[in-house]
Amino acid sequence: MRIVDLSFTITPHFRWKALSERPATHAAGDPLQSTVMTISCHAYTHVDAPLHFLPDGRDIAAMPVDQWVGDAAVVNLTHLGENGEVSGAELEKHAGHVRAGDIVLLRTDWPRKMSVEREEFWSRGPFTGPTGCDWLIARGAKAVGYDYPPDFCIRDSIGARRRKPARDEYTTHARFFPAGITVIEYLTNLDQIGAARCRFVALPLKIEGADGSPVRAIAYVE
Repeated sequence: MRIVDLSFTITPHFRWKALSERPATHAAGDPLQSTVMTISCHAYTHVDAPLHFLPDGRDIAAMPVDQWVGDAAVVNLTHLGENGEVSGAELEKHAGHVRAGDIVLLRTDWPRKMSVEREEFWSRGPFTGPTGCDWLIARGAKAVGYDYPPDFCIRDSIGARRRKPARDEYTTHARFFPAGITVIEYLTNLDQIGAARCRFVALPLKIEGADGSPVRAIAYVE
């Protein structure tokens, strides 16, 4: 059995605060080095709690951990390029192996085509369309993970054209959370799984009141 790390390394980024401080260091003669990290709960590879979108939704500490653990279907959508839409028609062609209760991993290899550190990763990437969301809901997905910015409106929240999108423009959030589907955002290395199905784990920190959490996402491959 192989274990594939599907997580980005957490470093400073223009979209998220990721501040690392060391109040104690070996260089200063301290017996134990200690790091204090200040980070967004939605930075890099992370999961969202329902509270992220639903005002009366559960926080991350109240969620069952098996929401992000289980059988996963890897959907190969690597033919999609810049601004490519993950639509219901695309999923009908390429996601026939998805089963009810699966964690569905949508693989575009966008992190291989564009660095996550560049603004273009967010402004030119693939996105999940409304029909793609509806297809996954109808299929009975438990959770959905992406290696690209999931909502089209994200591109309008950065750079010179920056604006605050309306709630319903966050297409995946607006459709998935009311349907009981949770999300795993900003995966990488999905190409290294090398199989259509695997076991998936992405455990969040148990942070009371939090609307999300960074995770170390991995795949177990037979």
